[in-house]
Amino acid sequence: MRFPLRGRELVALEDVNLRIADQEFCCIVGPSGCGKTTFLRILAGLERQTAGELHLEVTDPARPLSAMVFQEQSVFPWMTVEENVGYGLRMRGVHATVRRGVVAHYLEKVGLTQFAKAYPYQLSGGMKQRASVARAFATAPQILLMDEPFAAVDEQTRALLQEELLRVWESDRKTVVYITHSIDEALVLGDRVLVMSARPGHIKAEIPVTLPRPRSVYELKSTPEFAELVAKVWEPLRQEVLGSFSAMARAS
Repeated sequence: MRFPLRGRELVALEDVNLRIADQEFCCIVGPSGCGKTTFLRILAGLERQTAGELHLEVTDPARPLSAMVFQEQSVFPWMTVEENVGYGLRMRGVHATVRRGVVAHYLEKVGLTQFAKAYPYQLSGGMKQRASVARAFATAPQILLMDEPFAAVDEQTRALLQEELLRVWESDRKTVVYITHSIDEALVLGDRVLVMSARPGHIKAEIPVTLPRPRSVYELKSTPEFAELVAKVWEPLRQEVLGSFSAMARAS
């Protein structure tokens, strides 16, 4: 993936070659600026790759191919929580009765039933992200794309949101591609962790997450197996982070 920048060409991604299985929870980590978000935007159809091929298998033409949850809170401020969660369904022309049932189901899943009539300004940051997650699941996408959705909340809220995401995903398994800067988060959530190199980004390492499901965030982090996996991810990631620091120092 190449972008024009100040009269020259910036190569954001290069030789990214991978396959993501149906219903897999795939997490991607990498140094800042390595192209993680660009890769996700290509999957979402928000950017067009400048070279290479992308194949997305459509398993159900009646369902949207993908839905995306962003790092920034993306709920509509003029809509209530239930209207936000049901927005995608309304745009698809889903009957109001069916829509209300789906919305109620996912509001219950993320613990927002009591806030169905509330507006975003009445919610905390974590609650707004719960609403975003519920909206994404409610549209029944074949692929769920998540770009650091919990990065802006505090650690305690992040752990609770991770637990809720795991619970929803366990009951309604979708293919998920999840971008994060947190090794812990990637291992808590994922079936597999991909480590991206510094720019131009490519897949540097692939670590299967063999931890059993269902998972409890805090219990999992206290196990020796979790610590071993952290080390496996950190070693290739550390090399790339140091490399990106060196590149920035040379550029300055």
